[in-house]
Amino acid sequence: MARTTVRLSFSTETANDPVVYQMGQQYKVVTNIRHADVGEDSSGWLELDIEGEPATIEEALEFCRSRGVRVERLSS
Repeated sequence: MARTTVRLSFSTETANDPVVYQMGQQYKVVTNIRHADVGEDSSGWLELDIEGEPATIEEALEFCRSRGVRVERLSS
């Protein structure tokens, strides 16, 4: 199992999309929200630990990107 920490940034268009839930369901990764901030316009970001197989983590992060979420890797 691998673990990585990422920052996911959401625009007002993607803020209501249940991306973290879908990652856990579709890609069988374990997620842990460490920090989050949501603005008045519903845009925001969250720092997320993700655990799973390395290839599966990459697939899950690509899924986020495909949904319009910006992904920034903070640590591996």
